[in-house]
Formats: sequence, C-alpha cells, structure tokens
Amino acid sequence: MSEKTQQEATTETVVSETVVATEATTTTDAPAVATSRDARGGRGGRGGDSGANRRNPRRERRGGRRDERVRSEFDQKIISIRRVTRVMAGGRRFSFSVSMVIGNKKGKVGVGIGKAGDTQLAIEKAVRNARKNLIEVPMNKHMHIPHDVQTKLSSSEVMIMPAPGRGLVAGSSVRTVLELAGVKDVTAKIFSRSKNKLNNARAAIAALKKLKA
Repeated sequence: MSEKTQQEATTETVVSETVVATEATTTTDAPAVATSRDARGGRGGRGGDSGANRRNPRRERRGGRRDERVRSEFDQKIISIRRVTRVMAGGRRFSFSVSMVIGNKKGKVGVGIGKAGDTQLAIEKAVRNARKNLIEVPMNKHMHIPHDVQTKLSSSEVMIMPAPGRGLVAGSSVRTVLELAGVKDVTAKIFSRSKNKLNNARAAIAALKKLKA
C-alpha cells in the first residue's frame, strides 16, 4: 500500500469516528434537555404540576367554601343622620351624629345614638347604644298592645292606641319604632309640632314602657 493510500484511509477513519461520537452525544443529550423543560413546566406553564402551582399558587384555593356572615337577630333603621361642625382655632372639624332604631319584630325594640368622625363608626356606636337601651313591649299572641297610652318627653307628645283591623297607622319615627317592635293594629298620634325624629322615637319608647300586661 502506498503512502498516499494509507493517509486517505486514516483520514476516513478519523472522520467516521467523529461522526459517530457526535451522533452519540446528540442522542444522549436530547432526553436531558426534554427532562429539564418538563421540570420547568414547559412554555406557558403547560408542563408539570409544579410549574403550574408556581405560576398560580392560589389555584388550589378556588372553589373553597367561604364563611357565611352571621345574620343579627335585630333589624335596624337609621331615623336621622347629621353632620356636626365645630369651629376650632385651626379651622373647622366635622363629625357625624346618627340616630338609629333596632328591633327583632317580636317585642324588643331600642333607640340609640352614636357620634364619630366617620359615618360607619357612628352607625356602629348607635347600634351598641341601642342594644343597651332595649325594652320589651307587652303584647298578646296577636301582637296587639293591651290598652291606650300617652306620654310627653321633652317637646314631643305621643299617644298610642290599639285599633283592631286597621293595621299600623303612624307617622314619623314613631312608625319605625312600632314596626321594629312588631306591634300590629295600632294607631299613633303626635300632638306636638316637634320635627325632631330622635325625640319622637324616644317618646314612643317611653309610651311603650308604660304598657301593662
């Protein structure tokens, strides 16, 4: 064999070995790349579960049952809300005064007042104050009051009379008090000219306190 032929054979052997090594490397590395992509969750997080959880950790919380709010046994209604201004050395300061009536429509009713710089806080104070001043109205099984009653509180004068078959006939905040107390078939009359709803409501409460079973 000549020297030229021997060199050509050696070159072909080296080239063939290089090609085989390259193919082996490609075949061995391909699964490793795919495995690392699967571990990352693929493009857009469509791969394994770990990638989906990392991108959206709150996915498992969806569909969970939320705690339902406990409904209070008392219904409440605002009868008046006022913005009060105080003039100070540095300027004016504003606060809110809320008058509220609460009742369970089963004989319990109360009137409260709350004052605060925020409306919501004033409402919460009024509800707490009304709970402290709850009274129980004596009524029969048909939710009727036993007799007439009349009272005067401050500048408000109120008269409440049973009226079977007429329903609830009343006005101003007196009607709100009787509704939340659950009284039926009653007529109320305000004799004073006072437009103060808080005083009228308190007069109605004072009149209901005078009832005797």
